[in-house]
Amino acid sequence: MLPNERKPTVPGEILLEEFLLPLEISQTDFVYHLGKSWTQPKLSAVIRGKRAVTIPIALDFADALGTSPEFWINLQNNVNLWEEMLKRKKVRRLPKLQSFRRKSKRI
Repeated sequence: MLPNERKPTVPGEILLEEFLLPLEISQTDFVYHLGKSWTQPKLSAVIRGKRAVTIPIALDFADALGTSPEFWINLQNNVNLWEEMLKRKKVRRLPKLQSFRRKSKRI
């Protein structure tokens, strides 16, 4: 369920607050642990919510932290859904299907 009054917590903040800080692992050490496809700027962007968690990122986090990739993807999906719902509030919404009436002649 999405929060009503605020944006859902970005996956990177969960990574930092619930995993790296309690485990006393620096971002630099985590980048080193993740391997060659990771850089400090890439991890920093994920933590700040400037970069979305993709499937490959979710797989890396799941392997490194003993979680499931679905955990990370679901966190990201909540953020994505919330952002799209905000955009939709600013544009015309579709009418409910029950109110739809076809205006063509029947043959």
